Amino acid sequence: MADLPERAQSNPLATLGGLTAPITRGTYLKVGVGLMALKYLVDLGVIFALTGVVVDPLIYLMPLITLREVFLSAMPGWAVVGLVAWTLPFAWIGGSMSVRRARDAGLHPAVGLLFFAPLLNYLLILTLTALPSKPRAPRTGALVGPERGVAAALVGVAGGIGVAGGMVGLSVLALGSYGSGLFIGTPFVMGAVAGLLYNLRMRQTVGTTALVGLATAAAGSGLLLLFALEGMLCLAMASPLVGLLGLLGALVGRELARAEARRALSVPMIALPLITVLEPDIEPPVHAVTTSVEVDAPPEVVWESVVAFPDIPEEVLPEWYFRLGMAWPKRARIVGEGVGAVRYCEFSTGAFVEPITVWEPPHRLAFDVEENPPAMEELSPWPDVYAPHLDNHVLKSRRGQFLLEPLPNGRTLLTGTTWYTVDMAPDFYWAAFSDTIIHRIHERVLNHVGAVSSAQAKAK
Repeated sequence: MADLPERAQSNPLATLGGLTAPITRGTYLKVGVGLMALKYLVDLGVIFALTGVVVDPLIYLMPLITLREVFLSAMPGWAVVGLVAWTLPFAWIGGSMSVRRARDAGLHPAVGLLFFAPLLNYLLILTLTALPSKPRAPRTGALVGPERGVAAALVGVAGGIGVAGGMVGLSVLALGSYGSGLFIGTPFVMGAVAGLLYNLRMRQTVGTTALVGLATAAAGSGLLLLFALEGMLCLAMASPLVGLLGLLGALVGRELARAEARRALSVPMIALPLITVLEPDIEPPVHAVTTSVEVDAPPEVVWESVVAFPDIPEEVLPEWYFRLGMAWPKRARIVGEGVGAVRYCEFSTGAFVEPITVWEPPHRLAFDVEENPPAMEELSPWPDVYAPHLDNHVLKSRRGQFLLEPLPNGRTLLTGTTWYTVDMAPDFYWAAFSDTIIHRIHERVLNHVGAVSSAQAKAK
């Protein structure tokens, strides 16, 4: 079936970023290719001017941030923020055109929102380029039914995403900060902006406004994934907090949509970046995680495996949460003996470097942590993720110790403790995840030490 004749558009901006102008597959293809070429040429020029690197067009199809090994390390922070900000208008145009192209092809307009889903967006673009237009009833120029709701929701989500993009650029890329302005203020203001815009022309229900708040949080996470600024595991851990704040913010925005209350939103929008810039750099609190197991071997035997334990057998597969990317222990070795020796506890992401501070065989071994490997390998559809919190070791182990207490019948109570900090706000939220993960790491190490020690005790 051939495409239907396109309507003449008096305003080209309505075709690019509007919500009512129909988009045929011909327009979708031509405008899409043209805008991609424009963006590539501008990005190419900026990157070449700052680094001297020419970006291959095929590599360019991957998220911009995944190319950091090639050029981002040589670029100033303001340039990285600028490139991300420059991408946002193209994201809006792509999303709005995809919504209208889906509607023109006879699909529900919400299908076009898959434009923001990593990898699925390429499949969507190919599908929408191939599908012909379908005859529709004459339009009056106004959106009706589900189209009105999708259009209003898209405007609201886009407003919230604009807040997210600015704050991620400022806080993460420019300042390297993961404070309360990013994790508490940003999702709330995102939701408030989305809720206000969604209810601006027509008061919507509490339920649909709440859904728009959640959709804004989800879209923000999707763009972070799409731009390879975060991985799936971190986004999954942040989603309860971000989703709740986005939902509450949207309900507040719904109330602010009244004409006399709209200006009130300007206060948090102005205050949010100021809070982020001026937020004091306070040393995060130190948390302790302690785990104990009983070992069927005397302390003298257990001590040998505590100081340096052999490889955990490959058949002892790490639990599912480790297989998703969390760092997990593999072996430990020590160089030297006594206070001043250096223990290396090797994980899947690298080694903890642990200078010994207390050497009391066979009862107590304590150490500081001089170097931390990354806390995880991000799970992502892209081969490389630019997540500064991994390189900056936001989660840091500070020190640790093993206590060996004799029990009746030649057994030992083996207790491991890790003291750590997590430099992300809110501290109590991230500490809850960290406590659980470190406890599981302890269990893996202590159970392995127990198994090795028990086997050695039986062999003697």
